[in-house]
Amino acid sequence: MKSKRKGVATWLIGVVLGSAMAAGSVQAKEWKSVTIALDGSYAPWNLTLPGGKLSGFEPELVENLCARAQIKCNLVTQDWDGMIPGLQAGKFDVLMDAISITPDREKILALSKPYAATPATFSVADTKILPKASGNDTVKLDNDARSNQPAIEALRKALKGKTIGLQSGTIYTAFVNNNFKDVASIRVYKSAPERDLDLTNGRIDASFDDITYFTANASKSPVIIAGPTIAGPIWGPGEGLAFRKTDTDLKAKFDAAIVAAQADGTIKKLALKWFKTDVMP
Repeated sequence: MKSKRKGVATWLIGVVLGSAMAAGSVQAKEWKSVTIALDGSYAPWNLTLPGGKLSGFEPELVENLCARAQIKCNLVTQDWDGMIPGLQAGKFDVLMDAISITPDREKILALSKPYAATPATFSVADTKILPKASGNDTVKLDNDARSNQPAIEALRKALKGKTIGLQSGTIYTAFVNNNFKDVASIRVYKSAPERDLDLTNGRIDASFDDITYFTANASKSPVIIAGPTIAGPIWGPGEGLAFRKTDTDLKAKFDAAIVAAQADGTIKKLALKWFKTDVMP
């Protein structure tokens, strides 16, 4: 997160298109079944296995949440750009794709209680650009405004004249643009794997994303987690499910399921399995 990785600009495209339809669906539903959309290519949050089955932290978690809510859930894949229009048009009922909870998003979507909260960082293919992360160097930021912290200034100096890759529509866009656009080139990609391929092949110099994504994929490529970990309120309270504004009853069912899954250790168990660390908010 996504993806935490998901930003606001792309989401706004579908709001106007679906608002009239959404406004008409205010009556309560019984919610015996729902369709949940995931990207399917953001491991370890969600991934598509060779046979087409969805796997990862989120598919396993939502299976547990659906059982608690006594709802039959159908998981489908959808490119990020089509998620919001699909949700508003009734093609999906829930979005689950490492979606960060932010005030801007809450203006257009109903967002659940957070089920995870993770920091972000850079990755490089060449440590001459940025040194390999030490594992204990964390910078906490309060907002996405321009930061004058020494650690950020050091990153600006190291990345001056370089090209930074981002997945489109992510929450990280504002941070990277505010802090690095005046010293580096920013290149946007439709998916994280496309960006990673360009990093591996030397077409960009660095990329920025959720640290759990880089950690899970480190063994699959020569990409190196580099620089400090960026954490704090800048990323919001964490990642949650997204619903139509009108579906408050459905949100309430999943909120209760998330609280229960936190309380009995289910979320922690799945996080340790997929992330090798506890990501509880």
